[in-house]
Amino acid sequence: MVAVIVSASRRTDVPAFFGGWFMKRLQEGYVMVRNPLNRSHVRRVELTPDQVDCIVFWTKNPTPFLRYLPELDAMGYTYYFQYTLNPYPKQIEGGLPAQRDRISAFQVLADHVGPNRVVWRYDPIILTDSLTIAWHLAQFAELARELKDYTRRCVISFVDTYQKTRHNTKHLGMRLISVEDMHALGRGMGGTARSCGLEVTACCEAVDLQQYGITRASCIDANLVAEITGAALQIPRDRHQRSGCSCAASIDIGAYNTCLHQCTYCYANTSARAVQENLGRHRLTSAFLID
Repeated sequence: MVAVIVSASRRTDVPAFFGGWFMKRLQEGYVMVRNPLNRSHVRRVELTPDQVDCIVFWTKNPTPFLRYLPELDAMGYTYYFQYTLNPYPKQIEGGLPAQRDRISAFQVLADHVGPNRVVWRYDPIILTDSLTIAWHLAQFAELARELKDYTRRCVISFVDTYQKTRHNTKHLGMRLISVEDMHALGRGMGGTARSCGLEVTACCEAVDLQQYGITRASCIDANLVAEITGAALQIPRDRHQRSGCSCAASIDIGAYNTCLHQCTYCYANTSARAVQENLGRHRLTSAFLID
């Protein structure tokens, strides 16, 4: 049987902003999703527990969603979280709670679902005059010590610039990350991870960091899905992701330009104005995230 994995979502933070809507979609058993490249192409996705093998949540702030976890469990869904927790200042991640609150939320979440079902993302790595390699290694080590009892895996990536994010990041003075920089970061992060008992993987990176114990990431992870479901599933690779992605095939139910975290590097938002316009069209009772 080919696995059905629902991604919620690479395009927005469903747990932070749309938890009530998502739970209503589970209760009604389906969701309607527009193709982001062709809005006239609409797909109905069945969401009943017998149709969905695993849900992968992507979030930077799960706190608003924590209250729904007992209901989600009672409904019989299997799921895990990709939790991005970076140490960046407000000028980069402007809409997030304080770092200490996000660490606490990570720990509370892991206490509920188990450390194997919360994957820590240190993502993306940005270098500037102040955000140096040494700064990242110190910050990574501090976070790893805080999280080592609450997760088993960490995913890292190096920032990619997209046409629509260049304007938003212009004020940061980001510099290109060289292969030498990647090796220096990989060497330091790999060593810290080993000392904390964490596995580190790199997302969509051509550079080979295996000598530091860092392998290629599968964020939608076929092995993890098989582990937590305990089922014999066929889990094919996702052929629609970018080059270098090892993720398993999934169905994303989110929508771009709907996240309020205001992360300047984010590919999912074009502008704050586009986000506000879309959120004005969100309805809790709609089968679409943006009606």
